[in-house]
Amino acid sequence: MKLWQQSTVSSAWTEAVQAFTTGLDREMDLMLAPYDVLGSLAHLAMLEQVGLVSATEALALKQALQAIYQEIAAGQFELESGAEDVHSQIEMLLTRRVGEAGKKIHTGRSRNDQVLVDLKLLFRAEIGQMVAKVKVLFDQLLAKSAAHAQDLMPGYTHFQVAMPSSVGLWLGAYAEGLSEDLFSMQAAFRLAQKNPLGSAAGYGSSFPLDRDLTTELLGFEAPHVNSVAAQMARGKTERALAQAMGNLAATLSKFSADCCLFMGQNFGFIAFPDALTTGSSIMPHKKNPDVFEIARARCNSLQALPNEIALITSNLPSGYHRDFQVLKEKLFPAFQVLKDCLDMIGLMVENMQVKQDILADARYRYVFTVESVNQLVLSGMPFREAYHQVSQQVTAGTYEPAPMLPHTHLGSIGNLGNDQIAAGMEAVLGGFGFERVLAAEEALLLK
Repeated sequence: MKLWQQSTVSSAWTEAVQAFTTGLDREMDLMLAPYDVLGSLAHLAMLEQVGLVSATEALALKQALQAIYQEIAAGQFELESGAEDVHSQIEMLLTRRVGEAGKKIHTGRSRNDQVLVDLKLLFRAEIGQMVAKVKVLFDQLLAKSAAHAQDLMPGYTHFQVAMPSSVGLWLGAYAEGLSEDLFSMQAAFRLAQKNPLGSAAGYGSSFPLDRDLTTELLGFEAPHVNSVAAQMARGKTERALAQAMGNLAATLSKFSADCCLFMGQNFGFIAFPDALTTGSSIMPHKKNPDVFEIARARCNSLQALPNEIALITSNLPSGYHRDFQVLKEKLFPAFQVLKDCLDMIGLMVENMQVKQDILADARYRYVFTVESVNQLVLSGMPFREAYHQVSQQVTAGTYEPAPMLPHTHLGSIGNLGNDQIAAGMEAVLGGFGFERVLAAEEALLLK
């Protein structure tokens, strides 16, 4: 019998409704298991503080919850056939191990705010993991950028050869892009750092709950003050997180597209070991960029995630609705997809090989036209006249490339500004406060 069920009458209709409304929820719930325990530990400490459970009951429940957490970490936790979800499974285990006191753990909360807390804790943890992987890729890109700061390559606009660039400038651009993407991830983290526990079903409780205490114990920045607002955060937090993931995915997709082009024979700027590429069943010369192509496809799919979540939640009034359950099926698998893409692209960057003297190829002779114009301007010729003169040479087929002028301004070929980019990333990372979160969670698990 379900926690919410008021009748024991069952029928084929009941089973059909249950199967339809449950969907993949039981599978998704397993990701929430450790966070349900953490939320319950904080809730339990608060219940003891306000006198709703005794010290003896609280100690027994705490020890049982900590044991369940260890079982989850060891992969020894599963949902039994009689358990509706992870929340009821944990409550069933508590009641078996502690007795009637196990039934008190739900005092002062609804499954609505229980799920909200679990989700916030999961989102915090996943954001921490994704940010850590972004930092690894960021460091790989900057290191490669510095190593190839002097290796010139053509820059493009409209798919046309445009101006001189460098491998260092190209790779540094993606490093800085990743640091910018973390601003939106930080916004999602801040939403996940508001504590909904104590909002119950969305309208508070007549029990004397101490919401500030659970906020402190769980390492949240602040409580969701208004209990209705706490419930309305369901969907909003998911949208913000999906958008942040979509921003990262867009950067990774663009980088993957660049690499697919630049390793092709028509460009040949970069190459990778055979073990990181695939061949053809009939063409012996092929070295296909399958890692980048799969990463591009998966990242493009991730960019659709914010729209999916927005459409699922777009016409819902305030309060809880079962529609929210479907969000888990969309969002939870996406975490691993993005983390895998970050890992694999990092592996490719680490092993990227760069061709030397790319611009020596005659096909890139026009990449220096701007240099020629600038040299004429520096000799005293007005810019429009200099532009016209070089344009006439190109049209007549008499243009000869000019030597490279020094590029000295910040963010140019000769001054990549990688130190400033690195400092910018450190500033963004410092705005999360992961250490406080980890310290709070570890304190809940202390014997």
